[in-house]
Amino acid sequence: MPPTDASTNVSAGTGTGPGTGTGTGPGPRPAAGGAEDTLDLRLTEDLVALFGAGEPVATDTPPPGGAGESALLDCPARWGAAGTSAGVFQLVPVRLERDLTLISRWMNDPAVAAFWELAGPEAVTADHLRTQLRGDGRSVPCLGVLDGVPMSYWELYRADLDPLARHYPARPHDTGLHLLIGGVADRGRGVGTTLLRAVSELVLDHRPHCGRVIAEPDLRNTPSVAAFLSAGFRFSAELDLPRKRAALMIRERALRDLL
Repeated sequence: MPPTDASTNVSAGTGTGPGTGTGTGPGPRPAAGGAEDTLDLRLTEDLVALFGAGEPVATDTPPPGGAGESALLDCPARWGAAGTSAGVFQLVPVRLERDLTLISRWMNDPAVAAFWELAGPEAVTADHLRTQLRGDGRSVPCLGVLDGVPMSYWELYRADLDPLARHYPARPHDTGLHLLIGGVADRGRGVGTTLLRAVSELVLDHRPHCGRVIAEPDLRNTPSVAAFLSAGFRFSAELDLPRKRAALMIRERALRDLL
């Protein structure tokens, strides 16, 4: 599953994984990464009918155009840029040959590794990314680009189709976030909060069937929990996940203009 702990020191992952500390990534994960648990699930026609009217039945074949074109997440590659107080921000779907070295370097930062547990040679990060890129599109890895500079890593995932859904009352089209901020200079000054709000707005703007954006930071990661709260998420519950005790954070479409 993806990681998710967000913080003003942000770093994150996918599912019952990390969160956002220097990341909102998943937490401790299996050898090849928590995303595997997420992406090994297969959608049946019945599930597709229940969770996504008009969405194609998933197969082992990557979606046309790559993970960023995923119909299950309404094609993040096409969402465009968002103006924020920190600058112009855009999610750019990961391309392994272009982005692996940068993302692996971030994963080897001790502050990030504590939550994502993907430190080591580039092959460790590559395995984690390939699991998503070769999957059915329910988890999409992206670079966060601020004023033209890649500075963060994000995973958008279908929380309702993830093992996380076994641990909370999921609703159709719930969308999860995992995040890590790569540069030390961008941590601890509110950038994580600004970007969490911007990305959750992008999700709600471009995923019309999604009523809630979900995150599950480690409860011990208080800066991450605080960043989500400042970004308009509310604390919903404590979750006992397989690898961590998490804070279930929810940003609801109905309350987006109030929080």
